[in-house]
Amino acid sequence: RIGFRVLQRLKPFDVGLHYTDYYRLSEDVEKEYGLIYHETVEDMVKVCDVVTINCPLHPETEHLFDAELISKMKKGSYIVNTARGKIVDTDALRDAVESGHIEGYAGDVWFPQPAPPDHPWRSMPRHALTPHYSGTTLDAQKRYAEGVREIIENHFDEKPQRSEYLIAEG
Repeated sequence: RIGFRVLQRLKPFDVGLHYTDYYRLSEDVEKEYGLIYHETVEDMVKVCDVVTINCPLHPETEHLFDAELISKMKKGSYIVNTARGKIVDTDALRDAVESGHIEGYAGDVWFPQPAPPDHPWRSMPRHALTPHYSGTTLDAQKRYAEGVREIIENHFDEKPQRSEYLIAEG
């Protein structure tokens, strides 16, 4: 239950914690963590400043975050998707971020994966996208960290980036 783990990790930050799920948590758990349950995702997204997506991909969640649902989100809210890229409609998200309805998007999942060079999210404003690293080896995670460090150091030292690190130039 990744979504519950996210809620547990956010509790110390003293933020309002809302959730929706097919299986509601017990009253004791809701009270312990200060959780507010919503019957539907539509009801939940209307009141949240940040929505994290933590559900599996199946026919009911494919493109769940489409133009209609995104339009119901609070203006200026953020989406964090570490579940599956196909849960979010690519063009609907890009349009919502470009219009300013969604303030920003962060995630480590794309659809398709790997994303092609012309994927709309690569040039979308106000995004933070990383490779999906769930389940990778410790060696791979070390290489990712070293690459990120190199990119950051190059940026602050005003050195050019290696071409294999470039996703989009701008």
